[in-house]
Amino acid sequence: MKTLLKRTALILCLMTGFGLVCAQTVPGNIVCYEPASSQRYIGSPSLVTLPNGDYVASHDFFGPQSSEWQQATSRIYTSNDKGKTWRYLSEIHGAFWSSLFVHRGDLYLLGPDRHHGTVLIRKSTDGGLTWTRPTNKENGVLLTGEFHCAPMPVVEYNGRLWRPMETAHGPILQWGKRYGAMVMSAPIDADLLNSKSWQASAPMLFDSTYNQGDFGGWLEGNFVVDRNGKMWDMLRVANTKSIDEKAALVSISPDGKTLDFNPATGFIPFDGGSKKFVIKYDTLTGKYWTLANVVRDKYRKQFPTRNPSGFRNVLVLKSSTDLKNWQEVKVILEHDDVLNHGFQYVDWSFEGEDIIVLSRTAYFDGKANARNNHDANYLTFHRIQNFRKK
Repeated sequence: MKTLLKRTALILCLMTGFGLVCAQTVPGNIVCYEPASSQRYIGSPSLVTLPNGDYVASHDFFGPQSSEWQQATSRIYTSNDKGKTWRYLSEIHGAFWSSLFVHRGDLYLLGPDRHHGTVLIRKSTDGGLTWTRPTNKENGVLLTGEFHCAPMPVVEYNGRLWRPMETAHGPILQWGKRYGAMVMSAPIDADLLNSKSWQASAPMLFDSTYNQGDFGGWLEGNFVVDRNGKMWDMLRVANTKSIDEKAALVSISPDGKTLDFNPATGFIPFDGGSKKFVIKYDTLTGKYWTLANVVRDKYRKQFPTRNPSGFRNVLVLKSSTDLKNWQEVKVILEHDDVLNHGFQYVDWSFEGEDIIVLSRTAYFDGKANARNNHDANYLTFHRIQNFRKK
């Protein structure tokens, strides 16, 4: 196992509801753990910093013993020592694939209530300990129907808050193919709990001819603004026939109501593009940055027919000056086991000279592996120090 992160956490005795897991080294600092035997897997990491400097982290549960298809469960944790230690704060019923964000001093959680669910928003004024309860369109019920997303950043730009989403209404009711790219937005001074404050763009639906026919759907878009001030939804691309991963750049109209996509130019080479990635712009370097699960040749040779989205054991830091051409900066985490280890769905933020990272981590716990590299048993926190220095 290789890692360029200096810090690792030695679990002397990690207490869980299923007993003790002792004396195992897992990269980073452990936020929480759920054994694979529970059949409830850790998903959807989201990470924010409060105005007082405390961190807040969230995750949901998925899997056969979870309630992801009814009213999903998410948990909230906090750290007041820069991520070294974490404590449980609260559990929310009816929250899945949800994003934490801070706006005007208050903490919000936005996402569906379940797998392909209604979009809800909640507010906390005490750092995540207690939350508002959405019951109608005036207090947190934003979009009714079926929607898909991941904990993507909520971005303030040009007087509005922007949050990409995908409709899951079809017309082809299969994973990936049923999703249509869209973006939600609201004025920055609006009541964010009121559905009337938000607008949703018309969706950009699936087209089987895209990417020369190697297109299984787009997912989990990032709201990004290019150097010319043009707004884009930059999405993960599900492809299966080619080993060459792509991302998609879907243009957003200035009013946020319509999307446009050019299939001839909208797909860009992007190693790691078939897994979730978060993009943020750094004003100090004038670059866009991301963390992505790239596929190394040595692992591809071990599993030559494996879908590229099935490789999650390598996490790298990448940068770009134009959103289209990306360079690998450094390897952040790597494990030589492809099948049962993964550092995935990471959420992250700039913090001074560092980047702070929250990972959905599949890792050997001293007694058993995670069920596979996708079905994680840990939520882990990491710090990339001096990321601007190569």
